[in-house]
Amino acid sequence: QVQVVESGGGLVQAGGSLRLSCAASGRTFSRYAMGWFRQAPGKEREFVAAISWSGRIYYADSVKGRFTISRDNAKNTVYLQMNSLKPEDTAVYYCNLNGPQDYWGQGTQVTVSS
Repeated sequence: QVQVVESGGGLVQAGGSLRLSCAASGRTFSRYAMGWFRQAPGKEREFVAAISWSGRIYYADSVKGRFTISRDNAKNTVYLQMNSLKPEDTAVYYCNLNGPQDYWGQGTQVTVSS
């Protein structure tokens, strides 16, 4: 059974940093892209960042220059280093594995206070 577990969320002041982790297990994730989405209260879920199996990286314009995504294929883990956080980054952050099937984590709350 596939499990996708995020960790690393929390409360931080504006300008601070957090590092999210997402560990996947239960099958082989070769050729799967791994990424992050977020959903703020009253808003739709939006794309944040993604990294392909080969390491190609994509960012939403709103996080470019502040967030860094990386992955460890041996550990089926993806990371999101978030720096210079802003109150508008407050959301539940979801890990996504995109391939022949789509897998989602349960989400981790990130709250940035002003």
